[in-house]
Amino acid sequence: PDQFHADRSGYSGPWDRAPTTFSNLYFKELLGNTWTLKKWDGPDQFEDPTGELMMLPSDMAMIWDKDFRKYVETYAKDEDLFFKDFAAAFQKLEELGVKALQPKKKSFFGLF
Repeated sequence: PDQFHADRSGYSGPWDRAPTTFSNLYFKELLGNTWTLKKWDGPDQFEDPTGELMMLPSDMAMIWDKDFRKYVETYAKDEDLFFKDFAAAFQKLEELGVKALQPKKKSFFGLF
C-alpha cells in the first residue's frame, strides 16, 4: 500500500511524500528523519518530526539492526542498484514454481 488507513489496518499515514512513485525515497526517509513513537490510541507506529509520515516497528527494525542497516544505507545512496535488485527479486517471486520460465537443466544423454 502507498499508505495505511486507520479504519482498515489500525495504522495511519504514508511512508513518504511520493507514495505513488517507485523510487528509493522510502530508504532516504527512513534514514533522514528522526522517528519517534506516535502518541495515540492505535498500534505502535513511528512518526517523523512533522507528524505527516509514518513507519512501522518492522520498518524501524531495518535501521536498528546493524546487519540489515547496510542495505538501507546502500539503497538510499544508489537508486539504480535498488531498482536492479528489486527487479531481480520480483522476477524470482513471479516465476517461483513456474517450470516453463526456469532455465532448462542439462541432462546426461536424456536419461535425467
